[in-house]
Amino acid sequence: MAAYNFDVVIIGSGAAGLTAALNLAEHYKVGVLAKAGISESSTAQAQGGIAAVLEAGDTFESHITDTIVAGAGLNDRKTVEFVVENAPLAVEKLVGLGVPFNPEGNKLHLTREGGHSHRRIVHVDDATGHAVQVALEAAAVAHPNITLFPDRAAIDLITSRHGEKYSGDGHVWGVYAVDRATGTIETFTGRATILATGGASRAYLFSTSPRGATGDGIAMAWRAGCRVSNMEFMQFHPTCLYNLDVKNFLITEAMRGEGGQLKLPTNGRRFMPRFDKRAELAPRDIVARAIDHEIKRLGLDYVHLDISHKPAEFVMEHFPTIYARLLPLGIDITTSPIPIVPAAHYTCGGVLIDRDGRTDLPGLYAAGEVTQSGLHGANRLASNSLLECFVFGDAAAEHIKANFADMPPPPPIRPWDESRVTDSDEEVIVQHNWREIRRFMWDYVGIVRTTKRLERAAHRVALLRQEVADYYGNFRVTPDLIELRNLVDVADLIVRSALHRKESRGLHYTLDFPDTLDEAKDTILVP
Repeated sequence: MAAYNFDVVIIGSGAAGLTAALNLAEHYKVGVLAKAGISESSTAQAQGGIAAVLEAGDTFESHITDTIVAGAGLNDRKTVEFVVENAPLAVEKLVGLGVPFNPEGNKLHLTREGGHSHRRIVHVDDATGHAVQVALEAAAVAHPNITLFPDRAAIDLITSRHGEKYSGDGHVWGVYAVDRATGTIETFTGRATILATGGASRAYLFSTSPRGATGDGIAMAWRAGCRVSNMEFMQFHPTCLYNLDVKNFLITEAMRGEGGQLKLPTNGRRFMPRFDKRAELAPRDIVARAIDHEIKRLGLDYVHLDISHKPAEFVMEHFPTIYARLLPLGIDITTSPIPIVPAAHYTCGGVLIDRDGRTDLPGLYAAGEVTQSGLHGANRLASNSLLECFVFGDAAAEHIKANFADMPPPPPIRPWDESRVTDSDEEVIVQHNWREIRRFMWDYVGIVRTTKRLERAAHRVALLRQEVADYYGNFRVTPDLIELRNLVDVADLIVRSALHRKESRGLHYTLDFPDTLDEAKDTILVP
């Protein structure tokens, strides 16, 4: 079994992980693990942009207010202030890395998205995440102190109980991971570990996220002893392409920001003005529920998003990626509407952290979608997600640098024990269970919930947990089995959190408790 030791181990190679790595690499040796290819993160798929106050007339207070209104008052104001005030610097650093944001004269072009009161979204056409990932990755590859490990599926955090001499303090020293190419299990150790593994949207049947978004970091942190918070708030992006052959293609929020209208395919009429005075520019939770309502009311498979009333040149200039992607499918967005459905998109809850990115366990930090930092509250404001990655990736790195001298080196770690396991002839059952989780989560823990549906989901989670424990205890660890184990844990956390909240707030809407309580409280689960 291969064993690697670094000063800092980072699990995840998207915006949060690479931001932290580049900050730390000035002084320390950093190992960065990716579950698949280095570029195959949610960051690379982000179309919209990055929210920052950069325009005269806009203010930090306005961005803060927009964030808290979208978050249904559940946000931590100090955290929102921290992120919003650091946003311009984050954009400046990205410009320095060579991210080619769209210009407008001698400034950056700013667009507007749902829930924002000003134009404050910097972007690279409609493929901002890809441009950011390319720039961060190029800098990381070029840095001698950063080593990238693609195709490593993290199994579990290495804690003090894995040391050759047991210690009960819960200190985290790195991670066990399986090399997809060889099937061997390796240890990655360091004085500090940063979780930057993204969210858990693939727990649902329809999702905009890459296949790897199975909540691995949340599940690993929970098993290691971290508190997890607000997992009931799963954001469904209102506009995902409806196509039986093409999965997970998101139609950016910016299309509605630039005048795109939601219409019924039956008569071509707009419906959002009936649900909210902000119409298509209402926050995502409101738009997604409205679409879900119309689909169910009329027995539809989808509704339409239409920007064909804008000049063709405008549409192709602003949305070249979407235009090129849909044209081979027979959809010309300059003349025709796009069939869309809501899809699981972003995990607003996660591992509890402070403003330094610290978790409950010594030596373990986290940044990005894997966390519950207090920024998003009950619903994420558009284009605050990449922003959170940059701000907290830097925050975790800064805290590690300031305290590195006091961080003890990892003790001798026991190698992974594979003596008791064999290859499984039941991989097909693992795949079946994977699909079953995604189906019942979509049916019972979706956009609109009831207590009865949630209880049915809890029952299925309990049954699957028994099966997965049997697989995990008796068969060789594979990436599919690791993901299934994590999905069961994440589904359990989502369902338990949803049952705990006796109100409707933000992304959590239940027919049994339709009102919002006066006091906004986080849901915090303790291992």
